[in-house]
Amino acid sequence: MSFNYNLTIDQGATFSKTFTYKSGGNAVDLSTHTARMMVRSSYDASSTLVSLTSAGGDITLASNGVIVVTISATATAALAAPNSGVYDLEIVASDGTVTRLLQGNVSITPEVTK
Repeated sequence: MSFNYNLTIDQGATFSKTFTYKSGGNAVDLSTHTARMMVRSSYDASSTLVSLTSAGGDITLASNGVIVVTISATATAALAAPNSGVYDLEIVASDGTVTRLLQGNVSITPEVTK
């Protein structure tokens, strides 16, 4: 089951968001999982605005269920703003099972100070 959660990304600023994954009230051990997240301008867009992975260091997963998603200031500066899109965040268990944890809309706010 995925949860809807909308994100706001400030152009030119480091984006960091922390989530905790729990099941039945207990934190899920994510230490053996990987994660991936994509932001697109629309669900059917062929190209991504942002593509993040745990292998690339953009998403960290912990044994206490904590997930930290980070987008560098350089990467957010390259995003067109104002803009909007959609995203989802998936985790992949060591057996290959994929779970979509989060999905929602993304708003990109323009940077004034450059």
